[in-house]
Amino acid sequence: MDVHILSLFPLSIEPYLDSSIMKRAQEKGLFRYHLHNLTDWTVRNTRRVDDRPYGGWAGTILTIEPLTRALEDLRAKYGEMKILYFSPRWELLTQEKCEYYVENIESQYCIICGHYEGTDERVFELFDIEEISIGNYVLSSGELASLVWIDSVVRLIPGVLSEESLKEESFSSLLDRKKEYPQYSRPEIFRDLSVPGVLLSGDQKKIQDWKKQNTSE
Repeated sequence: MDVHILSLFPLSIEPYLDSSIMKRAQEKGLFRYHLHNLTDWTVRNTRRVDDRPYGGWAGTILTIEPLTRALEDLRAKYGEMKILYFSPRWELLTQEKCEYYVENIESQYCIICGHYEGTDERVFELFDIEEISIGNYVLSSGELASLVWIDSVVRLIPGVLSEESLKEESFSSLLDRKKEYPQYSRPEIFRDLSVPGVLLSGDQKKIQDWKKQNTSE
């Protein structure tokens, strides 16, 4: 899976994607990312990609010209790609949705990292863009949202993590979309807090029953 990230702050993304699980996914050839600075497509010999919105609202928004030039150039150079944009006004990203992306994975994605007060609406009329929400709140820019989507999807690609690691996770189908049960490790007793006895019993049926009883909506 190749992900192109169109951003005003591409260097803020790189450290995370080059570490831990995302790094291992790249080393296995299962994931690649490409950073693109939106200011490379500005017009009228400026480095500015924003302007005041018509209608008198506060702040500025991403303008249509650099976005259009960037998306057209990236498609011309790299081929067709699914375009994603993160906005709190659209469908919420869930574990089930992440599983759907992996089952119907595209070879290439292009993520537009929003900024300022929003984006010129005409870009959604010119391009087939899927909008995704990561929650009912507002971020300063789309870089964090892009990392949330990339991490949540890439980790599910077969071969990135072991099947055992993915078997029982919060909101997975195996847990009926419920939250994962509590987990404990050594020491058995810490500051008078003990591990539940059933987990020490070795009785797998009782342990499985305990897990089911301790998952939550």
